[in-house]
Amino acid sequence: MRRFARDYSLSLALAGLFLFSWFIQTVAGWFMYVSEQQEHNQVATLFGQSGYIWEWAEATFENWQSEFLQLFTFVVLSAFLIHRHSHESRDDQDELKKKVEALLEELKEREGQTS
Repeated sequence: MRRFARDYSLSLALAGLFLFSWFIQTVAGWFMYVSEQQEHNQVATLFGQSGYIWEWAEATFENWQSEFLQLFTFVVLSAFLIHRHSHESRDDQDELKKKVEALLEELKEREGQTS
């Protein structure tokens, strides 16, 4: 178990932060829902046609939809577009490849001259 925690500590930490923030969103949403129900002289319920579960699901999936859309857009655009000198960009690799090819060509020419 200790090795698992060490090998996957980043994933465990991110999962913990995710669950903690989701819990905070759930609790804060519940208190907001209860206060709105009290303002309208209605009973706050978790399930049912007007229960908190529907507001909670809507808020959760709105957040996830926007985050996945943002991430998807970044991944797709970074596959086709270039931002010079960024870690995601291939420009440094392309320049290095050209230099290596030029050195190999020069080496072949020098080998041909010495033969």
